[in-house]
Amino acid sequence: RVSGRPITNRMFQLSRRGMRAMGPMARTLQVRHASNVKQFKIYRFNPDTDTKSRYQTYEVDMNDCGPMALDALIKIKNELDATLTFRRSCREGICGSCAMNIDGVNTLACLSKVEKDGSTMTINPLPHMYVVKDLVPDMTNFYLQYKAIKPYLITKAPPADGKEHFQSPEDREKLDGMYECILCACCSTSCPSYWWNSDKYLGPAALMQARRWMADSRDEATEERKEQLRDPFSMYRCHTIMNCTKTCPKGLNPGLAIAQIKKDM
Repeated sequence: RVSGRPITNRMFQLSRRGMRAMGPMARTLQVRHASNVKQFKIYRFNPDTDTKSRYQTYEVDMNDCGPMALDALIKIKNELDATLTFRRSCREGICGSCAMNIDGVNTLACLSKVEKDGSTMTINPLPHMYVVKDLVPDMTNFYLQYKAIKPYLITKAPPADGKEHFQSPEDREKLDGMYECILCACCSTSCPSYWWNSDKYLGPAALMQARRWMADSRDEATEERKEQLRDPFSMYRCHTIMNCTKTCPKGLNPGLAIAQIKKDM
């Protein structure tokens, strides 16, 4: 009833037209007052105080937060719990610092969108690595393996012009799909062979970079690079499970690169 009068169909239609006329303004008013709370279940471990790891749940209003998981983590650290520890840098999917396991998938937090479906997002550090603190894994072994494949140009003679080694556009194109690797370790830590043999098996990331330098027309150490991989573990622990390719946040194919090395061997 309106002012003592019953609401007629005509009046109802007019009210609906009025709401439609307000359009975006009416919707904005509704959004401002409606909360969109998302729960984040985050792995916590402080070696100085904890004897074992635990999970801690935080609630974040996503209407007052950016759309990515990294945005939520930064908001939690800034406003809810300053002790939460994680790596991050570029926020653009370029540096690889914020690699972690989100809802069971190795990915970059800055590229992982928070779904507005009412579910709880579970965030863990990269699997099967020693944890320094919270979401920070120890990357020492990973970087040593990368160093072992000699990720730099090896030549036996200086450039002809004394300045640089030239490369044709066609030869340069052969490096596509490998040079873009940002060493986030998502692929290596998704590989079961790497889980069980990370002390001997180099892993998808390092092997793809080995292939990148083998495929470089300017490099003159191809045979030496192959010889380094001729033991039972360095490369041949790869069983082409392809977890590495499925999880790569840059859309690269480490499994193909390893297969190409095997073919060349």
